[in-house]
Amino acid sequence: MSPPHNLEPERNAASSDVVGPAFSPLYLQIKGLILQSLQNGEWKPGEAIPSEMDLAARYHVSQGTVRKAIDELGSENLVVRRQGKGTFVATHSEQQVQYRFLRLVPDSQGKSSEGPASRQIINCKRGRATTDVAKALQISTGDSVFEVRRVLSYSGVPTILEDLWLPGAPFKGLTAGRLSDSRGPMYAFFEKEFDMRMVRAEEQIRAVLPDSTQAKLLRVNQHTPLLSVERIAFTYNDVPMELRRGLYVTQKHHYRNELN
Repeated sequence: MSPPHNLEPERNAASSDVVGPAFSPLYLQIKGLILQSLQNGEWKPGEAIPSEMDLAARYHVSQGTVRKAIDELGSENLVVRRQGKGTFVATHSEQQVQYRFLRLVPDSQGKSSEGPASRQIINCKRGRATTDVAKALQISTGDSVFEVRRVLSYSGVPTILEDLWLPGAPFKGLTAGRLSDSRGPMYAFFEKEFDMRMVRAEEQIRAVLPDSTQAKLLRVNQHTPLLSVERIAFTYNDVPMELRRGLYVTQKHHYRNELN
């Protein structure tokens, strides 16, 4: 079975003394083609993708190669297998995905013991990207961005203060009212309203003291140590779509991560 014209076959490096270009395994090439279809919106979050048999026929490869590609996508939380139903595009609306980027949990029992956070949108306005925001979002300084500030409270206690920056064009029409009216996770809102899915994130964490405004919003004094979490969230093909800077009150919560 010969691969289609846009796939490079695997080569044996020992077969030649000449150093040539590196060729990725066939399953990774199939993974890349499926990712391209996801990015192009061929299959929306929550929708089923074609079966392994159909994808194998589409790309002229074996089902085993397709299965390995889908396994990779599943390990990255981009697709979800459902027994007897097929494989679906992962969505932040699903319970097992919606808190994937929120690692703050209560010191007692766990997330579910206190319920979801209540949210207060402090502001949502259009502005211009500063040098550091532009660098994080890979846009030009002065480009249009949306700036959002919100407070998340658990059991009525302000616990997280977040500042977000989003590129202007993909999020055209974003308003504080639309954010306030949204009842689900913010990333699920981005999916539904702007067809924008965050698939991975990078974070930097450090301890800081709040300024006077931050302390007032979180109802703490300026000598209270806070956990600062700066996150860049990416959509498909590692395109940055959000810069988020959060201040976490950790008197009754802790930041929890699982390392494999």
